[in-house]
Amino acid sequence: MRPAIVGIVNVTEDSFSDGGRYLDPGRALDHARVLVDEGADYVEFGPASSHPDAKVVSPDLQIARLAPLLAPARRFGARIAVDASDGAVQRFAIEEGIDMLNDVKGIPDEETLRQLAASSCRIVAVHSIGPGGRGTRAESAPAEVICSIERFFSQASVRFGGAGISESRVILDPGLGFFLGGNPACSFRVLRDLGALRVSSGAALLVSASRKSFLQRAIGRGPGETGAATLAAETFAALAGADYIRTHDVRALNDALTVLEEIGRADGPSEIDVRVVPQDRG
Repeated sequence: MRPAIVGIVNVTEDSFSDGGRYLDPGRALDHARVLVDEGADYVEFGPASSHPDAKVVSPDLQIARLAPLLAPARRFGARIAVDASDGAVQRFAIEEGIDMLNDVKGIPDEETLRQLAASSCRIVAVHSIGPGGRGTRAESAPAEVICSIERFFSQASVRFGGAGISESRVILDPGLGFFLGGNPACSFRVLRDLGALRVSSGAALLVSASRKSFLQRAIGRGPGETGAATLAAETFAALAGADYIRTHDVRALNDALTVLEEIGRADGPSEIDVRVVPQDRG
């Protein structure tokens, strides 16, 4: 199935690849419009960073960063997502009618859960081995990380089901990069096992590999030079069955998915299944 594309707009000072670039609301909205034109199904605004060295941003400032963006961005034609882990910020975004909430703390607080249950908003629950929904450089082992993801997916499904949130609205993110610790091998293992994780969880999966540290370390380059590495990881994730892919470079990913679709439609037998067909992105 062709994954839905979630285009990233960081309205932060210190995001690892584009911090400060879109703090101005006008520039953020201009970039959101470009992402939609390039093929984004969702535009995701993030008012605070979650990497290990990120500054703490108050809920009031996060809300102030989001307030000028959410309603105007709807006019571009994409669904709106917000990447936030503070309960007050989450509840503000839900009240504003966003379509998707990305929670790097994994499972929102009880008050937010009640508000989510009364809405139609989808929830992305992100797995992390670090405390408080932040990345960590702590050492980790691939096998232990896979077990941690499986436990988290099971707990999240139970929690959301108990809150009255239907399975169709739940999206699980295994976490990549520093969400899995300082060992790049953990992220590559998760990508390799993505299909099995999807089957075992029974839920939609989101993959967010774009420009992350494990790719930088694999190729020995900085975040501004990871375009090809990012696209390789994202294309693999699409073939492995990811339902959503969160990316900075929407045009490159959209082009790659289009080529996969064309290959999948080509006549004749193939030993490699490259069928990527459109899915319901609602």
